[in-house]
Amino acid sequence: MEQEELRKHLYDKYIKPTVNNKKDFIGIEIEIPVVNIYREAVDFKKVHSFTQNFIKHFDFEVLGRNDDGNIYSSASKENGDIFSFDCSYNNLEFSFGKEKNIFNIERRFNVYYAFLQDEFKKYNYILTGMGINPYRRLNHNEPIQNGRYRMLFHHLSSYQRYYDIPMYFHKYPAFGMFSSASQVQLDVNYDNLTVTLNAFSKLEPIKALLFSNSVLLGEHDDIMCYRDILWENSTQGLNPHNIGMYNSEFSSAEDILSYIETTGIYCVERNKKYINFKPINISEYFKTPHIEGEYYENGEYKKIEFTPKISDLDYLRTYKFEDLTFRGTVEYRSCCCQPIKDSMTVAAFHLGLKNKIHELNEMMTNDEVIYHHGYTDFELRKLFIRNEIPKFVDEDNLYRLTKDVVDLAYKGLSERGYGEEAFLSPLYDRISQRTNPAKKMLAQLNNMLI
Repeated sequence: MEQEELRKHLYDKYIKPTVNNKKDFIGIEIEIPVVNIYREAVDFKKVHSFTQNFIKHFDFEVLGRNDDGNIYSSASKENGDIFSFDCSYNNLEFSFGKEKNIFNIERRFNVYYAFLQDEFKKYNYILTGMGINPYRRLNHNEPIQNGRYRMLFHHLSSYQRYYDIPMYFHKYPAFGMFSSASQVQLDVNYDNLTVTLNAFSKLEPIKALLFSNSVLLGEHDDIMCYRDILWENSTQGLNPHNIGMYNSEFSSAEDILSYIETTGIYCVERNKKYINFKPINISEYFKTPHIEGEYYENGEYKKIEFTPKISDLDYLRTYKFEDLTFRGTVEYRSCCCQPIKDSMTVAAFHLGLKNKIHELNEMMTNDEVIYHHGYTDFELRKLFIRNEIPKFVDEDNLYRLTKDVVDLAYKGLSERGYGEEAFLSPLYDRISQRTNPAKKMLAQLNNMLI
């Protein structure tokens, strides 16, 4: 396939949906770890029982069953909400049908959560708002037995094959089964596309300061958002353009398309079977006559050779902190699961700033509190996920800047007229206390040991 033809397909998939995009919807996804308070592994049989009760109570329709017939995904016929499990039955996920204001989503979340907590308490289980399951070492970190999740775990577990690639790999290929995120999708218009990606990328260090909630307890207590490292130092990070930050500034939609051409593809489907292969840039992929991969069948992996086809673009999955989707939205993916009472803060923060995107970009471009000290936004994010603030940063000025950002989000929400600015209250508390959920949890644990 010629580059011009590929560029057109990528334009149609990613850029065209943003042209004249007048929609203004909110889509929220919240992953929550399931915890057995007896400090034992989560019993999947109990999880399947909870799932059946939930589906029956709320009249959800089954969307997906695993190879053993157990439900892993279901949806509301009324509002499009999806109740599912992400990667593993240790990690529950709510994906809410699109709405015009956050209160509608919060009301449904509270109802679902209260029902599940009552069900879980019968067996001394709870759902807890943490970015890494505190009992990850005790759980059965096994993928949901279906084609996609089996392939994904196989891909992540294959890191030892890449001894010739000069990068550090961590030892947690099952991280998708114990790490949880809070994500939001917001519609974006073509006119604001580049400024949106640029401004929110510059904001990532501040987001780390506010929302970090993923401590790998007992191993890396100095890092408040270990989720970043779990993604970056895995096979998902073999091509760094597939994950994390852009680390570059876009001046046009053509720049964005050029970047997408450098992202990698590592799986496709043929005859309803997932095929996994060494990641390859999408531009190179379509110039390669035959790709060699492997697929799972009857308990073993078998080699296969296949020819790329344009429909394989459906399997190009990136996990950027600001991820442009085929829906005409930007999905914001860098925030950890938040404490349950603060579950809507991530969505409210991004939504408010979306409506003040040019002011945000100007604020971050002209900032001299964290920027213009020799560090890129990518490097600053790495510094700000740690417990200690870098010594070159004045802490008083840092929290003033952070408050200015939240104030801007507050103004953007206030102008919408729904009262959604109330969801930012926990962020003001974090700023005044100079903390975040991860730091607060560690402080509580330390107090218990004194």
